[in-house]
Amino acid sequence: MNHDDTTPGPSPEDELFALLEADMAADHGGSVVNLDKARADRRPASTTTLDDPDDPDDPDDPDDPDDPDDAIDDDEDGPLYVDPPNPGPLPLPGPAARRPILPAWLLSADELKTQLRWAAGQVGHTVAFHAVRSPLYAGKLATRAPRGTARLVTFLGRWASDAEGALLRAWAARKEDAEMYLKLTRQRDARVRLRGMITLLGSVFGLAAVIVFLVMTDLPTLLLVAAGVVLALGMGGAPADEPLITRSVVKAKAPKLTSDMVVRALESLGIGAITSAKSKGSTITFPAPITRDGPGWRADVELPHGVTVADVMGRRGQLASGLRRPLGTVWPEQAPGEHPGRLVLWVGDQDMAKAKQPAWPLASKGTVDLFDPVAFATDQRGNWVNVTLMFIAGIIGAVPRMGKTFLLRLLLLIAALDPRAELHTYDLKGTGDLDPVGDKVSHRHRAGDDDEDIEYAIADMRELREELRRRTKVIRSLPRDVCPESKVTSKLADNKSLRLHPIVVGVDECQVWFEHPKHGAEFEEICTDVVKRGPATGIVLLLATQRPDSKSLPTGISANAILRLCLKVMGQIENDMVLGTSAYKNGIRATTFTRDDKGLACYIGGEGADAQIVRSVFVDAPKAEAISQRGREAREQAGLLTGHAAGGTDTAPVSAPSYDLLADILAVMGPDEPKLWSETIVSRLAELRSDAYGPWGELEGRAKADQLVTALKPYGITTGQVWGTTEDGKGANRRGITRTDITKTVTERDKKRDAG
Repeated sequence: MNHDDTTPGPSPEDELFALLEADMAADHGGSVVNLDKARADRRPASTTTLDDPDDPDDPDDPDDPDDPDDAIDDDEDGPLYVDPPNPGPLPLPGPAARRPILPAWLLSADELKTQLRWAAGQVGHTVAFHAVRSPLYAGKLATRAPRGTARLVTFLGRWASDAEGALLRAWAARKEDAEMYLKLTRQRDARVRLRGMITLLGSVFGLAAVIVFLVMTDLPTLLLVAAGVVLALGMGGAPADEPLITRSVVKAKAPKLTSDMVVRALESLGIGAITSAKSKGSTITFPAPITRDGPGWRADVELPHGVTVADVMGRRGQLASGLRRPLGTVWPEQAPGEHPGRLVLWVGDQDMAKAKQPAWPLASKGTVDLFDPVAFATDQRGNWVNVTLMFIAGIIGAVPRMGKTFLLRLLLLIAALDPRAELHTYDLKGTGDLDPVGDKVSHRHRAGDDDEDIEYAIADMRELREELRRRTKVIRSLPRDVCPESKVTSKLADNKSLRLHPIVVGVDECQVWFEHPKHGAEFEEICTDVVKRGPATGIVLLLATQRPDSKSLPTGISANAILRLCLKVMGQIENDMVLGTSAYKNGIRATTFTRDDKGLACYIGGEGADAQIVRSVFVDAPKAEAISQRGREAREQAGLLTGHAAGGTDTAPVSAPSYDLLADILAVMGPDEPKLWSETIVSRLAELRSDAYGPWGELEGRAKADQLVTALKPYGITTGQVWGTTEDGKGANRRGITRTDITKTVTERDKKRDAG
């Protein structure tokens, strides 16, 4: 609709459509084509039209009752507009990452202490550095004082004679500009008279003031003033190319990280999507400013569409080259909680392996609770990274001589600092690297792979399997309010009567077990069972190997181990064997570590959403001895020092008699005895295994039945009234069990065990 007073004439396009309408009407027998609808059909599908619903002259109004095309429009498929109208409704507020008001180092007490300690150390170092050299500085100033005096006299002489105007007067003389020359000469004469008078008066009164000062002032003050004058003249006589003092702190070579450096480095990686985006004008953006983050710089980068952080992580070496920084200082990673194209690039001031690591809190004092996180490494920024050893099984993989054994020993030292923990340590390499832990605190310990060492280990693992089964029964028998999650807790571990204390098994060069020709299959079977069911019962298995392949590290074990620690490995297969399938493809590559990272840098997986690079604490043998001694003393005070560390022999461990109660009951109940009294069963069990059930047989009457009730409670089997005959042939009802209940329970248990 047009609201102007003057109606404009038809446009050439309208005239053309009018002629076309007339021709089409003549060709179709007078039928009229709706040109407005034709125009709408010619519009692109992405075009959005805004119609006025209150316009009575709008022919496309769907609510217009006089529109003859409504019936047709309802049946025809028109263009589908998928883009929202513009302007559209305001977007609802969504989650946004708010930047902190105060920097992170100011909110963290530890970080604040670190920053203040660094600042105090910097100031203290600077003051001490220059204080020691102050005599040298004074000597330099004294030798430069004559030159400073000459410069001062020269300056005063040139000022009094108006030497600065000499060039202008000479220029006027060369140009033969008499008027200008005379004007400059008169100005010079006036200046010289005034400045000469000031110089004369200053000299007279200054000399008088100096004489009075010399007469009226004591010697110390005179010496102090004289020293000040000499120092001032010395500073005036300093050469321009020779500074008086030297730098107390040499600035780091690492330059400030800028956006241009990051963009240039990313574009040099040869990633096709980045190159394509650059040619189309789509640039790399930064959602947040580049800031200092610990001892380095942090850059949040929004990669072009289709580029993932894994693509960049896989080219970390090229990225370091593009930034012109050492490889150990460049650490790209996925931004937590963001899409796969949000990169966090941290560039350190120093190589991670060369930077000073903070002191380990447990190096000199303290004990731990294995159910709580414990610091064992630092990340690239120097922040502590924790590990929780309970409810896990762990794998450590690396090529030889890269610190795999030291890392395993560090985890065992943490376990040694929990006096409740029972350690089983096996150094199958035979060099004695685990002896500082084994000889001080381990319940079972062996170093070597001889036949007697293997027999010792297999006997221990069989005993451990029986302990695992016992623990599952105990946990199942506990009330729900005592054990709500059906797993061992720190409180349950404190209860000595339950014997649910933590058990930590550490095996170095575990491939020796699994490749053993005689016991290899049994080692694999037991370890697989421990890895799957052990964590919930408080049993932890830590395996270390220099050959992380399917033969040295069975897939049934590696697939169920939660904690993964990978130092340098040689290839993709070894990398994924330790860190998980597709880890190499996702940019998590322990193959990029160098020999300089020996024993320090490793990937850790299982303690967070993504694998991260950490620098483990370095503990040498003497320090390990001292830490183990603390663990031993804690066990002695608690009365928990047992086995090898307590002075036991190195023969194969002999476990206490442990038998399958249900199998023994079936053995003493004949197939033709569907029901049997509890008293009779207990008596037969005492005859079958006097070492295990002998005390039961000594009970009298009802006590025997009560003992069987207690023994069967963990299995969920109850006793009831059973008809039987006494020795004199009389019938009677007494408490007893049915054979079908026992066989049913055994069958279900075996099915669950096979499924596990």
